[in-house]
Amino acid sequence: MASVVKPYKISVPDSALEILRKKLSLATFPNSVDFSDDWDYGAPLSDVKRLAERWRDGYDWRAHEKQLNEELPQFTTRVPVEGFGELNIHFVHKRGKREDSIPLLFVHGWPGSFMEVIKILPLLTNPDGDAPSFHVVAPSLPNYGFSDEVTKKSFAIRHYSEALHRVMLSLGYDNYVTQGGDWGFAITRMIGYQFPQHCLASHLNFIRVRDPPSITQHPVAAIQHALTRYSEADRAGLARSQWFIKEGCGYNQEQSTKPSTIGFALADSPVALLAWIYEKLHDWTDNYPWTDDEVLTWVSVYQFSTAGPAANVRIYYENYHGGGDLRFKESGYIPSVPIGLSCFPRDLIIPPKGWGRQLGPVVFERYHSDGGHFAAHERPQQLANDLREMFGPGGGAYRQAQRTRGKA
Repeated sequence: MASVVKPYKISVPDSALEILRKKLSLATFPNSVDFSDDWDYGAPLSDVKRLAERWRDGYDWRAHEKQLNEELPQFTTRVPVEGFGELNIHFVHKRGKREDSIPLLFVHGWPGSFMEVIKILPLLTNPDGDAPSFHVVAPSLPNYGFSDEVTKKSFAIRHYSEALHRVMLSLGYDNYVTQGGDWGFAITRMIGYQFPQHCLASHLNFIRVRDPPSITQHPVAAIQHALTRYSEADRAGLARSQWFIKEGCGYNQEQSTKPSTIGFALADSPVALLAWIYEKLHDWTDNYPWTDDEVLTWVSVYQFSTAGPAANVRIYYENYHGGGDLRFKESGYIPSVPIGLSCFPRDLIIPPKGWGRQLGPVVFERYHSDGGHFAAHERPQQLANDLREMFGPGGGAYRQAQRTRGKA
């Protein structure tokens, strides 16, 4: 039986807004000390206080809710996931201006959301000139945004992949391509591993490779690596990766091992949620000029999510503890799906050029001079240009793009 696709509008109950205001009015902040505003210690006290006060008294969620509903055509559909029954999945779906546009599944991560697609959407669906056009689908992952909460344990990356693959099928996109960063990296890679007859190519703006290619597994890449001196950009990237592993990864350890514990703070305290996410918006971007309302809209999607603010972190635990034999496939070599790589220097893992070839047949590769972890939000034009080049005429995945259109 075909899945029913229903139009969707965000409509947060007035009661949820009132509870938020009450909680913010009762917030208790840490005492001020000499280093309260030192980013090395975490989110600054003065910033969080200012944001919390605006969230309580000045921020207009209804105006931003209206904007999201007007700019993002949203839908829901129920899809079956093996072992978990049916889940209601929320997603953005905007068709390209040409009927033969390329179906593209855009997958967010943490602490992102479907909102990350908002700037890149018009660039991909209504491009200038002869640039390729895309039919863009940007879901809320299960446990995120306005998709269902998963109430059973062991919902692993392969289950996220199955859910999103079924969304694409429900829309009639039997063949499609993908784009992902953060958890979108792992999920779209797993889609390529599980459904290579449907997922014809993947573009990644997060290159999760921490070690150089080995002579036993990737001899050609290993020899190239041995004969190539690191550039200044390579050394800066390795330094950034080391910073993340040593100084920026504490959240990952907590969410991978005890998600329920941090979940109490996220579910009960809007200030805790704000600080937890705001730190990443600052640390993971390349001097991006966040406005207060921009931050608050980003965080509000978590605050008002269908599953609640605590559910989203469970993906770390399930990935770390579960998944069986498929757990590490997304980081291995997947030979059947061509990949494109876009690296931005203020991302979290920045491997030297060539290391990404351990992931699969690379048909597009670009190292940008600026930008960070949330590429679609920080550098939408650059990311859109990369996708156009990869899938356009003469691009490394042009043949795959033609197959999604039924032309090859």
